Amino acid sequence: MADFPFAAVGFDLDGTLLDTSRDLGTAVNHALALGGFDPVPLGSANQLIGGGAKVMLARAVERQGGMDPDAFHTLYKQMLMFYGENNAVHTRPYPYAREVLADLAARGVRMAVVTNKFEGFARQILGKLDLIDPFAAVIGGDTLGKNEDGSFRAKPAPDPIFEALRCCGGGRLAFVGDSSYDVLAARAAGVPVIAAGYGYCDKPPHELGADAVIDSLGGLIGVLEAL
Repeated sequence: MADFPFAAVGFDLDGTLLDTSRDLGTAVNHALALGGFDPVPLGSANQLIGGGAKVMLARAVERQGGMDPDAFHTLYKQMLMFYGENNAVHTRPYPYAREVLADLAARGVRMAVVTNKFEGFARQILGKLDLIDPFAAVIGGDTLGKNEDGSFRAKPAPDPIFEALRCCGGGRLAFVGDSSYDVLAARAAGVPVIAAGYGYCDKPPHELGADAVIDSLGGLIGVLEAL
């Protein structure tokens, strides 16, 4: 265990550690109904995930003709309110998530969550699932504030990964995620990245540009040891 090649591992949340698609899809459909739009099939909700809740709702609205920006902002706030009250109804850790986190902790590896979900939501969900204790940090899309243009300092920018490394005490870090946002952020931060091929990939997993692809979290330790 002393020869493990990484001092820290960062994890994306949605589609990497947790299957959140049903609760996110339900929140989107709640907002769409309020706005007079048709619902999206819950089975296809994972195609909208990536970039945060605002982007997810915007994609669903744009597919049905779009809407006035001010009206969209109101709808987005209503979606957040609903999701805050219903964000862990169906959400569950992926198979092997708990085992992998325990294994890494036993090796002395420090861990962080780096997600574009708001930090408050991420902490709330991880707490409800009794999954927050292994992490030295939970970094959300809003954790680092905003850029001068008003956008959040979130993935695909490298800033949250740099912050994760700082919170984990430095050393060599690897990142695990399921989208191009994750790969771009890791590449910009100069850290190895593993694609979660079982997640909500916005491209075929082997086309994301990651250093390796895993079909389940059960394969993560072996891949990290091989990098």
